[in-house]
Amino acid sequence: MVENRYSKVLVVEDERKISNFIKRGLLDSGYSVDTAFTGEEALDKIHDEYNLIILDLMLPDMDGFDICAKIRRSKIQTPVLMLTARNSTEDKIKGLDIGADDYLTKPFAIGELLSRIKALLRRSPSIIDGIISVGDLTLNTKTYEVFRNGVQIELSQKEFSILEYLMVNEGVVLTRTMIEDHAWDYEFEGFSNVVDVYIRMLRKKIDDGYKEKIIKTVRGVGYKVKG
Repeated sequence: MVENRYSKVLVVEDERKISNFIKRGLLDSGYSVDTAFTGEEALDKIHDEYNLIILDLMLPDMDGFDICAKIRRSKIQTPVLMLTARNSTEDKIKGLDIGADDYLTKPFAIGELLSRIKALLRRSPSIIDGIISVGDLTLNTKTYEVFRNGVQIELSQKEFSILEYLMVNEGVVLTRTMIEDHAWDYEFEGFSNVVDVYIRMLRKKIDDGYKEKIIKTVRGVGYKVKG
C-alpha cells in the first residue's frame, strides 16, 4: 500500500512471536517497522522520528505505563497504541490518562490492529493543552468539559469517552465494534445496539438545535464526526 510507505512504526513487544506477527502484518501493509523488546531499548529508539508507537504493557524491565508517561513528559506527541493481555477498565483508563491514544487487548486480529493504526495516523484535529476542537465543538481532556458554540454540554463519563474517541479521529469512520471496544470492558455483555443508543444520546445533546450536524452516520459501517 503506497499510502503507508512513509509511515514508520515502532513495535515494543517482548514476546518474539507476537512481535514478528505484528511486524509481518505491518510490512505487508506498506509500513516501515522497527522493533524493541525491552523498555530501555524502546526509550533509546523513541527519540527517532516515528509516526506511531505500539507499546506492550508488560515488559521485562518496566511496564508500558511508565514508558508512556516518560514519552509524554519528554513532550513527544507520537500516537501510542497500548497493547496488553489485561482487559480491565481501570487499566484502560490509566493508560489513556497517562497519554496513550488507544488500547487493544490480546488476542487480536491483524485486521483490527491495522484499522486502529489507520485511525490513529489519520487523526486530524488540533490538540493543544488537552483541548480537542471539531468545528465549534470543543472537548477538554483535562477538565472533562465539553462546549458547543460556547455553551457547555453535560455528558456522562461514557458519553464523554465515546465523543473523545470520535473527535480524536475526526473524519475517520469508526465501526460500532471499535467504539464498543474503546468504551467498554471486553467482558461487557450489554444489548447489541448499545453504541447506537449512546450515539443517539450524544446527538440529542450536541446536534439538536444546530443546522450543522457534527456526528454523522456512515450506513452499514459506523460513525464519524466532522466539523
